[in-house]
Amino acid sequence: MTVSGKGSPQNVRPSVSDTDEFLHHHTELPTTRVSQGMDRVIAAIGKGASWLWVVLTGVIIWAVVGRYAFDHGSVTLEEVQWHLAGTGWLLGLAYTLVVDDHVRVDVIHERLSLKSQGWIELFGLVVLLLPFLGLAVYEMIPYAFSSWQQGETSQAPAGLPYRWVPKGILALSFILLMLAALSRLLKVTALLFGFPKPIRSKSGNDKKEGAS
Repeated sequence: MTVSGKGSPQNVRPSVSDTDEFLHHHTELPTTRVSQGMDRVIAAIGKGASWLWVVLTGVIIWAVVGRYAFDHGSVTLEEVQWHLAGTGWLLGLAYTLVVDDHVRVDVIHERLSLKSQGWIELFGLVVLLLPFLGLAVYEMIPYAFSSWQQGETSQAPAGLPYRWVPKGILALSFILLMLAALSRLLKVTALLFGFPKPIRSKSGNDKKEGAS
C-alpha cells in the first residue's frame, strides 16, 4: 500500500519475480562433494523417468483410439498405463527433494533466518523423514523379493506378468528418496556445523537451472 502525490491510496501488486519467489521458496543450503555426486545421480534418474510421461501419453491415446474408434478395449494397455504412471511418479520423488521443489506448506519457515531454517531441516530429516524411509525400505525390499519368488502376475485376465517389477520400483524409489534425504542432511550439517566442508553455496537460480 502506497500513497500517491494526491493522497489517494493505491494497491501495489507484487511483481512476477516476487510471486515466483513466494511460490518457489528454497532454503539456500551449501553443498558438499558427496552430496553433489549423489544429487547428480538422482537428478539423472529423475530426468530420465520424466520421459515416461511422454510414453504414457502415447499409450493412453492408443488405448482411447482403440476403444472408441475400433471398439477394442485392452486390459494390458490399461495396466501398462498405471505401471508407467506409477514408475514416473515414484522415480521423481527423490528428484523433487534434491532440487527442493517439493510442496512446502509452512508460512513460518520462509520468514526465518537461514540458520533457523537449517535447524528445522535437521529436525525434520533426522526425526521424521529418515526413520520413515528406513522403515519403508525395510518393508519394501522383502515385499518385492517375495513377489519375484512367487512369480506373481496380474490377477486380471490378459493382465501383465512380472508384478515384482512395479513392486521393485517402489522399493527403489524409497532407496533413492533416502539417498536424497542423506544428501540434504549433509548440506544441513555443512551449514550448521561446517562438516562436511561446503564447496560452494547453491542459490535458488542454480537449483532452477538444474531442474530445467
